Amino acid sequence: MRPKTSLCVSSFYDNVQANCLTGVLRSFLIFVQLGFLIGVSMRVAFLGLGIMGRPMASNLAKAGHEVTVWNRTPGKDVEGARTAASPAEAARGAEVIWLCVSDTKAVESILFGPQGVEEALSEGQIILDSSTIAPSATRRFAQRVAAKGVQYVDAPVTGSKIAAEAGTLIFIVGGEENAIEKLKPLFAATGKKIFRMGETGKGEAAKLVMNLQIALVYEGFAEALTLATKLGVDAETLLPLVEASMVRSTSPDAQRHPLGTRGRQGSAGEVARPGNGGGDLRHGRRRWARRSGLRRYSYTAREVGRGRS
Repeated sequence: MRPKTSLCVSSFYDNVQANCLTGVLRSFLIFVQLGFLIGVSMRVAFLGLGIMGRPMASNLAKAGHEVTVWNRTPGKDVEGARTAASPAEAARGAEVIWLCVSDTKAVESILFGPQGVEEALSEGQIILDSSTIAPSATRRFAQRVAAKGVQYVDAPVTGSKIAAEAGTLIFIVGGEENAIEKLKPLFAATGKKIFRMGETGKGEAAKLVMNLQIALVYEGFAEALTLATKLGVDAETLLPLVEASMVRSTSPDAQRHPLGTRGRQGSAGEVARPGNGGGDLRHGRRRWARRSGLRRYSYTAREVGRGRS
């Protein structure tokens, strides 16, 4: 029989060994998971090489995915990717067809127009749309391609051009969980977070909700500058106060003085200066409403629903 001290030492070493094995196993599983997300190569057709789309496609190619690109305006290429002559050519044989274009009409044309994606669809493919479009149109498009055994995931993004280039976008996703799981290697190459909002169309709906909040921030910013001018407060003097207080928002910070005078970016003083303020502020608000995916300059839930849902 071993002394009591020997039993204690033996038990100690048994625990250490067990904990080491558990740690090794845990590290191995994390390594396998990361390898799956980052190391898996997928065949991707990326359609739309605008401000956001081009850096997204570039990051996919850098991550080792087999990327074919197409853009409505010829002449845009992505290093490491093949350029197709049409959406149908790009989509043929791809596992994922990823769109990032300006509006609902553009998405519909690319999917179902002449030489569109629909001509090349085959069972098992996934359409991934990062455009900001009408949720009702998203559901309609999804139903149409489902007849061919194709899944549809809407994944509009939040984040600027800088985030697109850095691969740190946030995806607001709607779609079936099994489809989203398959897309995780692509999300890992282009973004930092995924938020699943529900079934197909819910990603677009949530994006409109987010854009409404951003639009209201700019609306308040514009009105505050107008009021400051009318009360005789210099807007350039006011801004440091705003930035130092709880009133500060990162939305206006993203594009400094975004409600500048018509046709150019202006200083806060130019925005609020008498003779510039009225018309140009209204123009700026309408411009940001359009960028936010709202059809007309009205922020009531009724108008949002009628215009874009």
